[in-house]
Amino acid sequence: MSDKGYVHPEVLVSTDWVAAHTNDANVRLLESNEDVLLYDTGHIPGALKIDWQDDLNDRLVRDYIGKDAFEGLMRKLGVSNDTTVVFYGDKSNWWATYAFWVFQLFGHTNAKVMDGGRQKWMDEGREVTREKPSVTPSNYVAQERNDAPVRALRDDTLAHQAAGKPLVDVRSPAEYRGELLHMANYPQEGALRGGHIRGAKNVPWARAANEDGTFKSAADLRAIYETEQGLKPSDDIVAYCRIGERSSHSWFVLKYLLGYEKVRNYDGSWTEWGNAVGLPIER
Repeated sequence: MSDKGYVHPEVLVSTDWVAAHTNDANVRLLESNEDVLLYDTGHIPGALKIDWQDDLNDRLVRDYIGKDAFEGLMRKLGVSNDTTVVFYGDKSNWWATYAFWVFQLFGHTNAKVMDGGRQKWMDEGREVTREKPSVTPSNYVAQERNDAPVRALRDDTLAHQAAGKPLVDVRSPAEYRGELLHMANYPQEGALRGGHIRGAKNVPWARAANEDGTFKSAADLRAIYETEQGLKPSDDIVAYCRIGERSSHSWFVLKYLLGYEKVRNYDGSWTEWGNAVGLPIER
């Protein structure tokens, strides 16, 4: 990776790096997209698919899978405890960073993101295949899920808001203002009322990405989050969006690229907050 001034540059790899490691037995490429059908149209050789709905979410409880299910997933993917997992996907990697974030709930820190995601790989005319790799199941042993360091639940977020601590709403300005319930050109559903959590700053997630899907330099990111919004690396921050996927992108930027020590993703986000009785909103 070129030096963009990141605090933790080791969490990113380039398309060149991935191309050189597609046959590396110690590396597992995982593609995670908003469009769950995209993988089947062509993917990086050796990559396996993560379906954010079926693989990462509990089918009955609105929550993530537990330890046993995560262990089963990792074994099925052929990921051992010392395998380097590299995520990439569509939409400038927002679902890739979401999957990366879920893996952190289980302490799988040997994880990276391919800068630029699926778009950059395609734009560079690199090889893709429809062939799914054959996988030898691993003997992965999962840790108990530990949400506290990186995840904020509703009550955590309410206490955070009441204490006047920084909240970052990464949705579009129209969603933030309550004019839309979802991004433009998406079904306007999911919440009974629009607006934002009282006191939240609006920093749309996509401002952190360049046109080619790569992350902006640390200097450019600091200009957005620090010079413009007044945030500091020592701040205790909660980020949210509509269901937690866009905010995982901003969480990744703040935590790893800028080195903020305490950043949590509120995955309940506006779908929960905008439907909850008695919670304070602003427009």
